[in-house]
Amino acid sequence: MQQGRQLLRNDVRKEWANCKHKTDQVRGVPRPPGQKPHPQDAKLIDLVPAEELTMGNAPVRETIARRRSRRIFTEEALTLGELSYLLWATQGVIKVVERRDGPITFRTSPSGGARHPFETYLFITRVAGIGPGLYRYLSTEHKLLFLYADDALSGRLVYACCDQEFVTQGVVLFIWTAIPYRTEWRYSVLSHKTILLDAGHLCQNLYIASESIGAGTCAIGAYFQEEMDEILGVDGEEEFTIYAAPVGKVD
Repeated sequence: MQQGRQLLRNDVRKEWANCKHKTDQVRGVPRPPGQKPHPQDAKLIDLVPAEELTMGNAPVRETIARRRSRRIFTEEALTLGELSYLLWATQGVIKVVERRDGPITFRTSPSGGARHPFETYLFITRVAGIGPGLYRYLSTEHKLLFLYADDALSGRLVYACCDQEFVTQGVVLFIWTAIPYRTEWRYSVLSHKTILLDAGHLCQNLYIASESIGAGTCAIGAYFQEEMDEILGVDGEEEFTIYAAPVGKVD
């Protein structure tokens, strides 16, 4: 209990003051990439470019007032444009700045030090023009990377999310992983609270963007770590599941 509270408190700020001159950034260690690499021959799916998106124009005040955690969805599919919009709204790159140690990205969701320690995985069931399966969003290219399809995937995800059946009853399940070193490279002991704060910003963007297109979502923190990591094919140490949220159209 106390160890968990220490993570939420700011107890490590003084420790940071003593060690910030020893971070990997200060020591000249190369900046970790802001996106996982993928095979050159991977199957990529083009998304609708951000400048061509036309949805999401609902008034901000009304959208925030309607925001709820939605667990009941209709059978209506998302269009490719709507999925493109949700991905852009959560992790879309809006600016790339070249620095001496490599480029950094500014995105639609805030992140401490522009470190953006997340990868976005998607279990897609009903999106027009996209086959069912597991995908990863490539934010810098604004494309989808196909990972695999498996008839048992829906059931595995329900079990991994503590038997919450609604997680696969929407049209797409967002699953975010964290790669802590992206933040640790700069912030060392401060990183882990920062990553948790960043995850909240990320999912709130999904809430607001979903509501603005007549859809809804529900943030999920209840899941079995090892099972989720295995489904995504991540090692559970340098990259691991941190958050999930199903999206679907709502009445």
